[in-house]
Amino acid sequence: MRIVIPGGTGQVGAILNRALVAAGHEVVILTRRPRGDGQVAWDGQTLGAWAGVIDGSEVVINLAGRSVSCRYTKTNLTEMMLSRVRSARVVGAAIAGARRPPRVWLQMSTATIYAHRFDAPNDEATGVIGGWETGIPRYWAYSVDIAAAWERELDEAPTPRTRKLALRSAMVMSPDRGGVFHVLSRLTRLGLGGPVGGGAQYVSWIHEHDFGAAIQFLIDRDDLAGPVNLAAPDPRPQRDFMRELRQSRGVRVGLPAAKWMAELGAFAMRSDTELLLKSRRVLPGRLLDAGFEFRYARWPDAARDLARRSTAS
Repeated sequence: MRIVIPGGTGQVGAILNRALVAAGHEVVILTRRPRGDGQVAWDGQTLGAWAGVIDGSEVVINLAGRSVSCRYTKTNLTEMMLSRVRSARVVGAAIAGARRPPRVWLQMSTATIYAHRFDAPNDEATGVIGGWETGIPRYWAYSVDIAAAWERELDEAPTPRTRKLALRSAMVMSPDRGGVFHVLSRLTRLGLGGPVGGGAQYVSWIHEHDFGAAIQFLIDRDDLAGPVNLAAPDPRPQRDFMRELRQSRGVRVGLPAAKWMAELGAFAMRSDTELLLKSRRVLPGRLLDAGFEFRYARWPDAARDLARRSTAS
């Protein structure tokens, strides 16, 4: 089948492209800077000739949006919001205007939409949407607003012949250079992979194999629509998550970091402490209820596989 992926040139897009091509599908990437076959130019906000690629395709998976790996300045947060809202809106317009619209539109969202909490996990049925929590930086609520606005564009798009899913994804772990696992592994090799801010905050994650398999599962399941959590059923406190990552890399020591140290580190890496300190305790309730089977359901198994393949590459 032909699958169109707006914004598919980033790390997650590369993971998904590999999985879909390996499964025998034709993949077309919409990107601002096309660089080869299978890539089509678009600007992420206005209708154009690219919309013809969506007309007649069977699946659209919209990943477009400014990377969250940056400092959360007012300018960057605004750009995150606008890039997500505008791209989702124009994808919806292209689908609405298609003579032969795709049968399913999978719209990227984020597990960050859920509240920062330690007391209970968040699944799709009982999870608590964030933005109201006390004792956390006020700007964290803006990340929830971005996710909510992203999903609202999906919900409000007039596409009655197209099934719609919001992919509330946790961090996708792969051995690719520059990805989350690569960055965290580099910290462990420097001796910096210890607890951050006490390490009680939960880390939710998903192995690249299960991410790709879950996307294909959702494409095939015509009875599923709405929000779906893409996360392994094994969220871990950050202190345990990093200890098991260190073990997979053969690193014994990981120095702890206080919150102020995390702030300095995030500044140096041009990132933000929300990515380190927010507790994301997410469970894939709908996937499990639908019968999806994770190959890497436990973090130690996933970490060992990723460490082995990243070393080999």
